[in-house]
Amino acid sequence: MKSSVFVEVEFWLLVLCSIIAPVAIIWLSLTIRKISRAHILAIGFGLVTLAGVDIYLLQALKRMAQATVSTADDLLFNSEITIGLYVLPALLAGLGVNIASHVILQHLSEAQTR
Repeated sequence: MKSSVFVEVEFWLLVLCSIIAPVAIIWLSLTIRKISRAHILAIGFGLVTLAGVDIYLLQALKRMAQATVSTADDLLFNSEITIGLYVLPALLAGLGVNIASHVILQHLSEAQTR
C-alpha cells in the first residue's frame, strides 16, 4: 500500500498539465507577434486536450488516494475540495473552445464575403 499520491508520477503530471503547460502556451501565444490561423487553432485544441488529460488524472488520483493511508491526499482528492480542482480544466476547455471557434468563425465570415 502506498503512503501518499503526492509522490506519484500522476500527481506531477497533473501539476504539469494543469498549471505549467497552459501558462506556457498562453504566455507563448501572447508574446509571439505574428501567428497563423493553424497555430491558433492548434493552441485551442491543445488547451481542450490538456483539460481532458486533467480530468483523467484527477479521476486516477482519486482512485489512488482511496487506497493510501495518508489523510492529506484524501482531504484533497476525496472531499468537497475536489470540486474546486475541476474548475481549472473547465476553464482551460472553455478557453480552448473559444479560441478554436473564433478562428473557425473568422474563416467562415471571410469565405462568405468572397
